[in-house]
Amino acid sequence: MSLISIVLLALAMSTDAFAAAVGKGTALENPRWTEALRTGLIFGCIETLTPVVGWWLGYAAADFVEGWDHWIAFTLLGVLGVRMVWSAMKHSSETEEEKPQRHSFWLLAVTGFATSIDAMAVGVGLAFLNVSIWPIALSIGFATFAMVTIGVMVGRVLGKFAGRWAEAIGGVVLVGIGATILYEHLTALS
Repeated sequence: MSLISIVLLALAMSTDAFAAAVGKGTALENPRWTEALRTGLIFGCIETLTPVVGWWLGYAAADFVEGWDHWIAFTLLGVLGVRMVWSAMKHSSETEEEKPQRHSFWLLAVTGFATSIDAMAVGVGLAFLNVSIWPIALSIGFATFAMVTIGVMVGRVLGKFAGRWAEAIGGVVLVGIGATILYEHLTALS
């Protein structure tokens, strides 16, 4: 793969993580750069590993991963998104001071995994192209780290203007990302 192809692939793989990070940033009480970097690191590490896992699975069980990746992503993102919307509606009467200072590691890890299912599917495809996976996986991970870090800080700004509704919007975005992944896969089969 050319350098330009790798860069474009890395940016494409990090866009849904960026959107999720904006939602995560809006749900926090004035997130700091340290929290944005922490979130970016968690998402970036996961996004680095999933294409490697997909590449490995491409040799072992490509049909299984390709057959279910869109359903896994849709389910995980849908559940997380609905949870965010429900949380925003449940706490809509509370003040801004009641937002958490940071998200739990596990919540970020599950969200990061859900947004990286497509990177795993890309890894499966790359296994058949006989390319070196590590430069590509590291590029995807670095792009995701940068995009998620920026996304959390964008969410911080949006959260100040939109308040608790921003968390609901972030949840709707996650559901939308999951639905888009599912729709694109199902329409590609037609």
